[in-house]
Amino acid sequence: MPKGASPKREREYKKLETEFKKEHRYPGREEEVASRIVNKQRAEHGETKQSSSGGSKQSAKK
Repeated sequence: MPKGASPKREREYKKLETEFKKEHRYPGREEEVASRIVNKQRAEHGETKQSSSGGSKQSAKK
């Protein structure tokens, strides 16, 4: 998890990681997938410096 993540996000990350290992999902990539999910949620909720919503970019007005 990146620095600055809240304790709630840390717990969520650990929960996802153990769940993936238990269910044998994403073999060898459990940490990566769990962190991506949590980071995406952080961005959607504005908990990061630069939040992105699905990668859509707004065009500049002329």
